[in-house]
Amino acid sequence: MSLPLAGKVALVTGGSRGIGAAIARRLGADGADVVLTYARAADQAQAVAAQIQAGGRRALALAADSADPQAVIAAVERTVAEFGRIDIVVNNAGVFAYGPFEEETAENYERVMAIHVRAPFVAAQAASRHLPRGGRIITIGSCLGERVGAPGMALYSLSKAAVVGLSKGLAQDLGKRGITVNTVQPGPIDTDMNPADGEAADHQRAGLPLGEFGKAEDIAAAVAYLAGPGAAFVTGTQLSVDGGFSA
Repeated sequence: MSLPLAGKVALVTGGSRGIGAAIARRLGADGADVVLTYARAADQAQAVAAQIQAGGRRALALAADSADPQAVIAAVERTVAEFGRIDIVVNNAGVFAYGPFEEETAENYERVMAIHVRAPFVAAQAASRHLPRGGRIITIGSCLGERVGAPGMALYSLSKAAVVGLSKGLAQDLGKRGITVNTVQPGPIDTDMNPADGEAADHQRAGLPLGEFGKAEDIAAAVAYLAGPGAAFVTGTQLSVDGGFSA
C-alpha cells in the first residue's frame, strides 16, 4: 500500500512532546521524513526521532528555540541541507499564557507573540523559498482564538487569533504557487501541559458537547489530512478539532 506522504519532507516545530510529538510520529507513519525541533527536551526529541526511524523513515531532532527567529530560519535551512527539500511545515511550538490582564508584562507579551506569531511568519517566509507546488504550511492555533471561555487568557487568545489572519494572508500570497496554508485549532487535549485530570479539567470538560478531552493523535490526524493529497483544494481555513467547544 502506498503511503500518502511518501517522498515528502516535513518540519515540525516543538516536536518533542505532546501534540508536536504526535504530529511528527503521524507524518512519519504516513511516509514523510521528519525534522523536529525542540527548545529544552532533548532526550524526548531524540526518542521521537528514533521512533520515526524505527518505522523506516529518516528523522532528525534539532535544538531551536522558536522565540529566536534566526534559530527558526536555521531549522528550515538545515532541513533542506540534510534532506534535499522541504514539503510540509507544521508550526506547532507554543507556550501557554494565563493570568490577570492587569498584571501581564511586556516581556511575556513579547515572548508569547514571538513564539506563536513571529515564528510561524519567519518559518513560512524561509520555507517559501524552497516549497514546491503542492507544499503545505500548517499552523497549530487554538479554539481560544475564537472563543475565550474564561478570564485571564487575553494574551494567549490574541496570539492564536493572529495566527488565523496570518494563515489567511499567506494562503492568498502563496496560492498562485499551489501552496496551501491552513490552521488547526485544538480544543482541550489531554497532554502534560493540559492534563485531563488537572485543576482546570472539569471546567473545560463542562464546555465540551462531547464531554471528554481529545487526544494528541486527534490533532495529528487533522494535520495529516491537511498535509496529504486529499486536502489539495483546502487553503486559508481553520479546522477546529475541539470536541464542540467553539460550537
